Amino acid sequence: MYLQDDLLKESVTYQRILNDGGKQEAIALISRQLKKRFGEFSETIEPRLKALSIEQLELLGESLFDFQCFENAIEWLNNIK
Repeated sequence: MYLQDDLLKESVTYQRILNDGGKQEAIALISRQLKKRFGEFSETIEPRLKALSIEQLELLGESLFDFQCFENAIEWLNNIK
């Protein structure tokens, strides 16, 4: 049974499901942070967040501490490679 669980966890499909779920949670968290910090959130930003990798979302989450206004988030997204 344990071997079967380990094999499942190593499968590409299982890893993709975990990553997609983590990405959705990261997008939701960053969206809430933007709303709370700046009192605004444009729905046009959500597709841009969805286009980011997990690593880029993590960087954005850290960068939010440095932003002075919502436009800083837009600038950050415009400059992300």
